[in-house]
Amino acid sequence: MNPPKTDARRHHDPEVRGFASDNYAGAHPEVLAALALANGGHQVAYGEDAYTENLQQLVRSHFGPTAEAFPVFNGTGANVVALQAVTDRWGAVICAESAHINVDECGAPERVGGLKLLTVPTPDGKLTPELIDRQAYGWDDEHRAMPQVVSIAQATELGTVYTPDEIRAICEHAHAHGMKVHLDGSRLANAAATLDVPMRTLTNAAGVDILSLGGTKNGALFGEAVVVLNQDAVSHMKHLRKLSMQLASKMRFVSVQLEALLARDLWLRNARHSNEMAQRLAEGVRAVHGVEILHPVQANAVFARLPHDVSERLQKRFRFYFWDEAAGDVRWMCAFDTTEEDVDAFVAALKEEMAR
Repeated sequence: MNPPKTDARRHHDPEVRGFASDNYAGAHPEVLAALALANGGHQVAYGEDAYTENLQQLVRSHFGPTAEAFPVFNGTGANVVALQAVTDRWGAVICAESAHINVDECGAPERVGGLKLLTVPTPDGKLTPELIDRQAYGWDDEHRAMPQVVSIAQATELGTVYTPDEIRAICEHAHAHGMKVHLDGSRLANAAATLDVPMRTLTNAAGVDILSLGGTKNGALFGEAVVVLNQDAVSHMKHLRKLSMQLASKMRFVSVQLEALLARDLWLRNARHSNEMAQRLAEGVRAVHGVEILHPVQANAVFARLPHDVSERLQKRFRFYFWDEAAGDVRWMCAFDTTEEDVDAFVAALKEEMAR
């Protein structure tokens, strides 16, 4: 029996946008154009292509002359590979209790990376040297997983942003204890845009050893990179990437997307826009009686608390997620393609539902 013949067709309304995640957005047109440009002819597989080679030069221009990029498929893969590269088999990672590696990666650091996560409660998603010290002990105790890495996220899972001085203090403190520092930078571009600083100011210049550099949340179709900043801190990155099933055979299609973001200022334009839309959303929400904004809006996320029934009705009009359903907390995310009209329509719908 022959399969039915069908033509490719659009299965969604491209005018519909929500506030559930910046992962909901499509790929930026400039990224799609770059993919088409890289598509012709043959290129050597597994990263020995011209696009991955050029990406190295771009990464060094952003993160210093010793930086080396290892493109991977996704953010969880980047984090697991990066953390494995800076730990021994008995090693542990200190992180915020709210960290993505702890709450949103299905146990991948533990199950795939074989790592112990030592979590610390934080009021705003940010670690400090004092908070790190709650778990930074017992290096000679064979009964306890050895703290070897401090992992921070920039921006954090709560939408907050570390200043360069805060990151530098963490790095100096961690290094003084013989630990390395990993930065989960899935939204590093948003943090740099908020602070109006180059990405290097928040990474290699502050003392970070290894970085998970995000692309997907900032306009890529897919693809991130592990960026080794301190060559002395890591070992066997190539083998770890392959072992962790993150080695792309047609790597040029990951690398060219990161190239499109980094070559000029697309990474910054996209991040600034999504941040600006989050600020517009926060300003509109603050004017709605009965809605409380929970955290400073410093990147492209707005966390709020409102009546549960209002959120349920509003979700039927715009997609978004509960953050803590029992408390009535929600998260609203803006993306590079969020428009002012999207934000204003959402705020108007929120006002309508709150008035009911």
